[in-house]
Amino acid sequence: MWLVTLLLLYSLQKVNSEDVVSTRLYFVNASLQRVTFSSSVGVSLPCPAGGAPHAVLRWYLAAGDDIYDVPHIRHVHANGTLQLYPFSPSAYNSIIHDNEYFCTAENQAGKIRSPSIHVKAVFREPYTVRVADQRSMRGNVAVFKCLIPSAVQEYVSVVSWEKDTVSIV
Repeated sequence: MWLVTLLLLYSLQKVNSEDVVSTRLYFVNASLQRVTFSSSVGVSLPCPAGGAPHAVLRWYLAAGDDIYDVPHIRHVHANGTLQLYPFSPSAYNSIIHDNEYFCTAENQAGKIRSPSIHVKAVFREPYTVRVADQRSMRGNVAVFKCLIPSAVQEYVSVVSWEKDTVSIV
């Protein structure tokens, strides 16, 4: 009787230790911190976490709110990929298109949270960079300022100054 009990306990302990070894959660790519995408193209973000056995993947807004599908705007696929579809300027919503998201993976091993990923949509629009008009007396210093539209300031930098297509700086 004691022998049967010992064998039974040993087999249960062996099964449990195998479960512990094979149960895990991990990050696939935790370095992604910022995604900027064109509103005319959209973007797909795979959840940067996984697990064995299969982990349930969920996306949240930075505040911790569950995200929900918005038809033709935002969708979370069964494989844990967050997709933001192309959209028109009139469909822009800062809560969806300029916000921080994070993903969680959960299984028997527990739950892990990815770092926050800032997702930002930009519109592809023509823009013009121009020089602000300045007046100065001959022989004095004039300071010129490059005027870049605010919608693109984050993505445009001044690399040279030219006069009649000849570089002056």
